[in-house]
Amino acid sequence: MRNGHSATSDQVTRWNPSRRELLGAGAALAIGGGLAGGMRFVSQNERGLRASVCITKVRDYHVDIAQRILDGFGVLGIGRDTLRNKSIVLKPNLVETARGQAHINTNHAVVVAAAEAFRQMDVKSVVVAEGQGHRRDSQIVLDESGMGQALREARLPFVDLNHDSFTKINNRGEWSRLGPLFLPDTILAADWVVSMPKLKTHHWTGMTCSMKNFFGVMPGIVYGWPKNVLHYAGIAESILDINATVKPALSIVDGIVGMEGDGPIMGTPKQTGLIVMGRNLPAVDATCARLMDLNPLGIGYLNGASGKLGPVREANISQRGETIQSLSSSFSILDEPHLRSVVSNRS
Repeated sequence: MRNGHSATSDQVTRWNPSRRELLGAGAALAIGGGLAGGMRFVSQNERGLRASVCITKVRDYHVDIAQRILDGFGVLGIGRDTLRNKSIVLKPNLVETARGQAHINTNHAVVVAAAEAFRQMDVKSVVVAEGQGHRRDSQIVLDESGMGQALREARLPFVDLNHDSFTKINNRGEWSRLGPLFLPDTILAADWVVSMPKLKTHHWTGMTCSMKNFFGVMPGIVYGWPKNVLHYAGIAESILDINATVKPALSIVDGIVGMEGDGPIMGTPKQTGLIVMGRNLPAVDATCARLMDLNPLGIGYLNGASGKLGPVREANISQRGETIQSLSSSFSILDEPHLRSVVSNRS
């Protein structure tokens, strides 16, 4: 490992809970916190915090998505001078694969288009990296999702973050009881880490998007499958710690076809026809929540991020491109007590 760091038993507490124990812990967090994700509602001061988020209408995966992303760069003030000679890591959401269930994962057309857009901005390198939490065999996920073939054709290297070399670094968030974090060297060496999630509901957090997507940067050889250490430390709290420490530079959300219902794996496809982009991930996720007709401050990790990692309140987010009102569509969500705060804005 770089700098001689490795995960030893005295550095990381390894939990190996049964599914019953894990579900019970999650329910206790949700009930105790009163918010999806387990954090208590606190009205945060966002004074002085501002962010821009670009919403782009994209009909399907066959249009020129790279040009849409380049247009988004322009709207967000990301120019060639900003990106020249930068090393870029694209972090898609590759959770699981199932026949006829392409809406589970970030579509490979969006990932390849993003890489093309970055290459046109004279970056030094573009790498795609993921450390999926369910399947241990990344090659199977790549092949069955179609991502592997698409990356080969685009000559895009892939790094399996579950087995990458890693380094122990300070936890810059300290919301959870994780202590120091073990992060892949591919992530730490990048100039820009870009979250590329799928727009989906989630049975614990209510929504999974840009910030939750970073569970996939945590190496499975340290945090297990399906990253049970992070669940036991608190899902919302872990999301906040990881984002505060990684400090992602951009999010590009695949909302062309999303997922509603029992996400992030067992839900149904939802045609939404949009891509959402922004440099502040809490602002991006708050915008995505509003596009799904969900209450951002009822989502634990967004409530915790408000005023700390970015703006969440609509008044502090400059919406560029399409309007929320023109593209919003109510996503169905599980009828569970811990998710009621997520739909509290619905009549």
